[in-house]
Amino acid sequence: MTSYHPKAFAGLTWHGAVAGFRAGNDTPSAYLERCLGTIAAKEEELRAFVVYDPDFARQHAEESTARWAAGQPLSPIDGMPIGIKDLVETRDFPTQMGCAAYAGNFPRRDSAMIQALKQAGAIILGKTVTTELGQSEPGPTKNPWDRRRTPGGSSSGSAAAVAAGMVPAAIGTQVGGSIIRPAAFCGNVALKPTQGGIHRGERQGSSQSTAGVHANSYEDMWQVAIEIAKRAGGDPGMLGLVGPDTPPLPARPERLGVLETEAWSMLRPAEREVFEALLERIRALGIPVLRKEDHPALAALERIAAEGKAVTAVIVGFENRWALLNLEANHPGGLSARAIARLRASEALTAEDYRAALATREEMRAAMARVAPFVDALIAPAAPGIAPLWDPDDTQNPRPTGDIAANAATSALGVPCVTLPVMAVEGMPFGAQVIGQAHQDARTCAIAHWLHRQL
Repeated sequence: MTSYHPKAFAGLTWHGAVAGFRAGNDTPSAYLERCLGTIAAKEEELRAFVVYDPDFARQHAEESTARWAAGQPLSPIDGMPIGIKDLVETRDFPTQMGCAAYAGNFPRRDSAMIQALKQAGAIILGKTVTTELGQSEPGPTKNPWDRRRTPGGSSSGSAAAVAAGMVPAAIGTQVGGSIIRPAAFCGNVALKPTQGGIHRGERQGSSQSTAGVHANSYEDMWQVAIEIAKRAGGDPGMLGLVGPDTPPLPARPERLGVLETEAWSMLRPAEREVFEALLERIRALGIPVLRKEDHPALAALERIAAEGKAVTAVIVGFENRWALLNLEANHPGGLSARAIARLRASEALTAEDYRAALATREEMRAAMARVAPFVDALIAPAAPGIAPLWDPDDTQNPRPTGDIAANAATSALGVPCVTLPVMAVEGMPFGAQVIGQAHQDARTCAIAHWLHRQL
């Protein structure tokens, strides 16, 4: 177990190495070898990857090295080794989704975001562990800071690989809390963009599924996201991620609002104390921080945001039901007991239940828009505490990778969220999240970056 402190932790980054590539005293090939050395030292214990291919990566790193030497990189992330969550299709690696029903599945096609990354010169190093189908059944990945604890889910391997210095960035996905929560548990920065901000390719079955980026710096996080969006755009019919070609400069907010979310009642006294201390530090910078008692628009948002978990459960359950029924029929024994229990629960949902949840989601989004004139962004706990202890033999725990209480509302809102890894409790990361308005991803990243530098 290694104690985490946000001031002491300096994770692996890519943007800091680019000057060396340009000057010729470092190369993408040498950078890759450093990553592979870390993987060799840590992977057996952490198990962040399902599969990775050093020789495949070396070939592409050599090509990138030649481009940098010629002064002709394809993009600022040309040569960057990236891990891809194993829910996203990749031509060069199987896509098994952490699920026995998909064992050996190898469709040999690249999702839109993977094609975009390749066009930018990034190196697809391998597939990172996901929970089963991105739901509740955990994979084997351990938390890099305490092997007894979960790294979070469902982007378990992506968060752990980045925190452990195996790769500077990795792709995650979120429906309820699967990017932001593992980032909070592992100490990453991460972007869950505006809904539809990054083209999901084949993953269009859920109206709340969102692709995002884990990294150790805001610069790398933004650069990866924007290089994808510049090439593949957003989901069909959506604007896609909007913002500059280079990372937005840190920007001081004039006023922030607090969103406690359903996670507030789940925080232990030590976690609540640390978060309150964070708010006081922000106020000491001369930035007003409003709470629900200070403005009726914030109070209204807090009230309806409290329905986030219930709304997400209905929407996700109803939308996923049909694919799960097919899997159950075609692959008997291929789903875990947790997945079967979720499927059985979803069968009780009606189309009217689904319509009612959609209506509430729209009310939530309207309430979010109404706070825009009063605060530049919201700040909230990014998880209901530090990563919980995890017993692999405990089959009764419905959420062994942690609760979505801090994230369900923001997932339903469809707005950008960025983790703010500036707190620690008991030697473990405890993340905050900065929440912006829809399509204000760049501004949200800029505010999070400014706060991170100041705090």
